[in-house]
Amino acid sequence: MLKEALAASAVVQSQCADSARVEALASVLAAKPCHVALTVARGSSDHAASYFASLAMSRIGVPVASLPMSIATLQAAPLRVAGELAIAFSQSGRSPDLVDTMTALRDAGALTVSAVNAPVSPLADACEWQLPLLAGPERSVAATKSYIAMLSISAQLVAYWQRDPALIDALRALPDTLRDAAVIDWSLAVDTLREVERMIVIGRGLGLAVAQEAALKLKETSGIQAEAFSSAEVRHGPMELIDRDYPLLVFAPRGPEQAGLIRLAADMRSRGARVLLAAPEDVEDAQLRLATSRHAALDPIAVIQTFYVMAAELAAARGRDPDAPRHLNKITETH
Repeated sequence: MLKEALAASAVVQSQCADSARVEALASVLAAKPCHVALTVARGSSDHAASYFASLAMSRIGVPVASLPMSIATLQAAPLRVAGELAIAFSQSGRSPDLVDTMTALRDAGALTVSAVNAPVSPLADACEWQLPLLAGPERSVAATKSYIAMLSISAQLVAYWQRDPALIDALRALPDTLRDAAVIDWSLAVDTLREVERMIVIGRGLGLAVAQEAALKLKETSGIQAEAFSSAEVRHGPMELIDRDYPLLVFAPRGPEQAGLIRLAADMRSRGARVLLAAPEDVEDAQLRLATSRHAALDPIAVIQTFYVMAAELAAARGRDPDAPRHLNKITETH
């Protein structure tokens, strides 16, 4: 897991050097705009889809929804998606429900796209467009470099779709940002979470996708019952769980959501919660430092890079093998 996480910067560099397919697809989307977009994914891939959705909605203005696959497979719903974008994210591209869903969407007239890591897969074959992730073989059960590759390919697609030179330039510098992010010291998080059994991970906006991914990785690799919430949602029912010494990990990268995340961290700390606030170095109350990229929209990618290194160290500190979690397989084939 750690080795593969540290390879993410090289993966993103390969993507940036081979962006012709992304640019071609973006040109098609710009020439014939869709009204809505659908994402199809599970697990870590679905968290990557969440980042794509947030980025596309905030920068392009196209509403994006995650499609429950049983709607297309088990229920065979007559989806009215002609001319709309449908994009599937997957590491292996082998799960039957993903393949069947994208086949149904393509038959219904959607513009179907696969963002898959496997060079050859049934999912890629089912889609009109293929965006290879170029992450190479990923052997650890816990996905890392393929997840970062999904975030990067999402940002590339939106950047070229929007024709945003600032975001495109920042993507070219992202490999260096990831290398910097991978060496940030989060040993405080390892010490704080070593004996934890349950916790909440908080983000918002583009950062919610990496909070969701972090919570999953804490479950997978350390056996912690970690749940992810938006800072806007945690003040409802989930806040009842937070009492003295309850552990919280709050991601507060740059962006319009940052101020509210910092306030929430302060409020929870005043209640006696054990708060780990992760923020850039200009945030005085942050216990964990975050790297910043050349564009705030890419900061969540640097966040998860730093987190992955810590997660591998935390799993080892808890006496677990992050490369082979109990009861889990690398490829999950659902129907």
